[in-house]
Amino acid sequence: MKRLLSIALVLLIVLVAVAGCSGKNEGEGKTPGPSGHTGDSAGGDAKLEEVTLKIMIPGDRPSDMDLVIAEAEKRMKDTINVKLDVVFVPWSDLAQKTQVTLASGENIDLIFDAPWLHINQMIANGFYEPLDDLLAQYGQTVLEKRPQQMWDYNKYGGKIMAVPLGVSYMSGNSYMVRKDIREKLGVPPIKTYEDLIAFAYKVKEQEKGIIPMTAGSGTYSFVAHHALNDYETHVRPTHALGNSLMLYYKNNDGKVYNLLEDREPIGTWLANTRKWFTDGLIFKDILTTKDFHQPISAGKVAIVTNGAFGIGDSLKNTLKNNVPDSELETVTFFNPEKGANITDFKQWNFLAVPKVSKNKERAIMFLNWANEKENYDLLSYGIEGKHWEAVGDDKMKTLDTSGYSAFGYVWLWNPVDERSDVKGENEELNAVLKDADMFTTDILAGFEFDSTPVQNEVSQYNTVDGQYYTALFNGVIDPDETLKKFEAEAGPALKKIQQELQKQIDEFLAAKAK
Repeated sequence: MKRLLSIALVLLIVLVAVAGCSGKNEGEGKTPGPSGHTGDSAGGDAKLEEVTLKIMIPGDRPSDMDLVIAEAEKRMKDTINVKLDVVFVPWSDLAQKTQVTLASGENIDLIFDAPWLHINQMIANGFYEPLDDLLAQYGQTVLEKRPQQMWDYNKYGGKIMAVPLGVSYMSGNSYMVRKDIREKLGVPPIKTYEDLIAFAYKVKEQEKGIIPMTAGSGTYSFVAHHALNDYETHVRPTHALGNSLMLYYKNNDGKVYNLLEDREPIGTWLANTRKWFTDGLIFKDILTTKDFHQPISAGKVAIVTNGAFGIGDSLKNTLKNNVPDSELETVTFFNPEKGANITDFKQWNFLAVPKVSKNKERAIMFLNWANEKENYDLLSYGIEGKHWEAVGDDKMKTLDTSGYSAFGYVWLWNPVDERSDVKGENEELNAVLKDADMFTTDILAGFEFDSTPVQNEVSQYNTVDGQYYTALFNGVIDPDETLKKFEAEAGPALKKIQQELQKQIDEFLAAKAK
């Protein structure tokens, strides 16, 4: 400390030097500012030593990835001085590859994980570094680009164990509808669920060769999809059984309901769906169709469930090729009013820093850099003018997806910088999904279920679920008879899971109330 200007400056220098020395492989006395800029402990311009970050994410490597990385490294050269080694893992190999990599102790600096993958297990086994202090010191932009709710309700054991990757707080939902058929039959725009079903009956009566309706499995089954817009009771799946509604929450009251004991309102939805199937509204091969959107893209179906407010160009183009005069529209019963929708703010994808990383500080500096607008654009969409072009501050036009298609959801996503496609549909609804303040907070936000005490029962239930659930929730089989089979084959297991889940919820709510 040679430049003693004043007592205050001495204290400041000491604090900065201590902070800088806490890093590993960063060069003594160097600290980053919120934007990743660095300096020595006395305020000089010493450059950080170059490091290479190894990043493991899912997907296929874009053909122009090297171009994008070269531009990113050029931008980082005089600031955080990072080289990027981005390893892509096929989705089909993701669980095994990432687990083996972590268990082997291979040096990885950033890695994709998720609740649906094995993030809980990896955290429990001590593979990931807590990020609270690292983000506070090196990741202010990362923190600022995500609302407080996203941080508060995506912690594990009260700590930030990975950076949440998300741009919304629930998924959009709608039904794809053949607009050309609707207009041909003289049916006005569909406004209600009753209108939708009336249109399906009209298709059956007047459009021979067209199947009125089809759907998928899980959330995209007819009954579960209907529940997404249940604004009277707010029926939702629980933490215990994935998307299954055999156990469910409702009324945001912290209680776990069992469909074998508390039938309504789901029982009515099951009965209605069964009637539509027996009346010939629902595709008879619904259970054997691998891609449930394929029948509508082939021009065979008039209505199908959809997990977004819009329709992708690929599906539209396929339909146009098959039926040149066809036209699709989306119909949604989503209520965009403030507070109408409940969310737990839980995100599906995360990026973690493994404990074995030798460059933890620099990994967070990189994320901080990547969460600045111009850098986010580069890594998310590719080279501007080649792969995409900006339309204002929050929209973009795709130019070339063959060289670099957007995959920010596996390593970058934040709700502030993500651009929407200029050709996007229902953007006013998507804007609601991105605004944390538009939602009512789930009473169970932040709750995590430990399934260990009932893992045998969950396994037993899943076996029975695989036999009946999709068929039941798409009207293919009789609900009364099927629920009796559920009771006989999985009733005790389901009850035990319900009791264990309720026990943990009660403990969570009691602790929260203190």
